[in-house]
Amino acid sequence: MKSWCKTLLACGLSIGLLSACSSNDVEEEPITPLAEIEASVFPAVSWSANVGDGVGDYYSRLRPAARYDKLFVADRYGKVLAFDEATGEKAWEKDFSSIFRDNILAKNKGARLAGGVTAARNKVFVGGESGLVAAFDAETGDNIWHVIAGGEVLSAPTVGEDIVVVNTGAGTLEAFNVDDGEKRWTYENQLPTLTLRGTGSAAYDAGGFFVGTADGKIAVVIKNNGQAAWEQAIYTPAGGNEFSRMADVDMKPLLVGENLYAVSYNGNLVSMEMRTGRVVWTRKYSSFHELAYSGASLFVVDDHSRIYSVDRRNGLELWNNSELANRGLTAAVSFKDYVVVGDFEGYLHFLNKSDGQIVGRVEVDSSGLYSQPLVVKDNLYVQTRGGKVVRVTLP
Repeated sequence: MKSWCKTLLACGLSIGLLSACSSNDVEEEPITPLAEIEASVFPAVSWSANVGDGVGDYYSRLRPAARYDKLFVADRYGKVLAFDEATGEKAWEKDFSSIFRDNILAKNKGARLAGGVTAARNKVFVGGESGLVAAFDAETGDNIWHVIAGGEVLSAPTVGEDIVVVNTGAGTLEAFNVDDGEKRWTYENQLPTLTLRGTGSAAYDAGGFFVGTADGKIAVVIKNNGQAAWEQAIYTPAGGNEFSRMADVDMKPLLVGENLYAVSYNGNLVSMEMRTGRVVWTRKYSSFHELAYSGASLFVVDDHSRIYSVDRRNGLELWNNSELANRGLTAAVSFKDYVVVGDFEGYLHFLNKSDGQIVGRVEVDSSGLYSQPLVVKDNLYVQTRGGKVVRVTLP
């Protein structure tokens, strides 16, 4: 009983569940203070803009999306904005809550966007806790269509050719026509008694949507009919209580070549054959973050904010770094010669890919960072809890 309450809080479980954790039965693991580093790289904030009121302390996976020479950003309360990616000038702004306030959001407390932003097919797709999924024109911001999914949308929509899918908190993967929002199919997965708050986005390749499930599986769902081509457990839940049996795959499967890589909470990091689902190798790691890679290396941030580099060919650990343990790290990204993560105090940390040493740091915003940074050419974009989108560059 020493650490599960803190971990579940970081994942955004409900207050009702967290009420089971009292000060008498939880021993908080200490947050690692920042140590002095010998910096060899000096990242700097080169541009920032306000994006509504941010996300506050709520669970969120909102992060920017870049396409069509624009950067698309949203806040929890329904502001959706587009910026010129080169200049930072605002191209358009829409108020999601205002658009739908008199109809489908009339009984909800605003948009409550949490599921990320996706830009594709000349559209911008967003979703939220109300189940509302909407498509906007990428050039003008005009609303094209909207639907209500069968559960909370807590991860970014995924576009595969003429289909956009959302992975809902109700355990369904739901598909809609990208042009008019017409429902195409629903793939259902049975939810365990207890799961983490959150879902991972699907990944798309060669006519199939690859998606993680709350019971520790990866499934590939055929775009044309919504049927599963295969399902494969990456971790079999075990233990004497519901908490120890939690095995959510709350990340977007990483597709590289003919293999996919995925990691589960309380479970395993695996390499699988995309075509068959056969497990190539498996290693014991616990995470709810997206994976990153560069060359033969996978980069994993675990549920206690320890960072690992793993050889994706065989699963052997190359290095690990625990200097930022329990600092609420974001998922990692690969950026030039570095692995980059953000933390709850608003710092971006740059680690050397070859040995995991921290070689650079910049304070972005004291409200904190919570979602995976976005790499666009020579720029990094991060979204802050306080309502900013920030560009970070290396001199």
